[in-house]
Amino acid sequence: MQFAAEREYRHIGETKGLADHDYDLVQELNKRLESLWRYDQYIANAEQKPEHQEFWRGLKEQDHENVNRLKMLIAAEIKQGCF
Repeated sequence: MQFAAEREYRHIGETKGLADHDYDLVQELNKRLESLWRYDQYIANAEQKPEHQEFWRGLKEQDHENVNRLKMLIAAEIKQGCF
């Protein structure tokens, strides 16, 4: 006997727009971009806390590097016809 919820969700995930590994890259790029644009405000909010500003600047730099790496990986996937 099949439960209603099992019937309702049994076909979810059958159709995919991307392979899982490519979807993961796009999702992670989105998360990093959302974080990246907030750092300037965090730095400004820590105006009286230089050690906090240094922390936020470090994270901003790391995420900027990660965004660039993700874009390169996605571009390579596109060149390989994986998208």
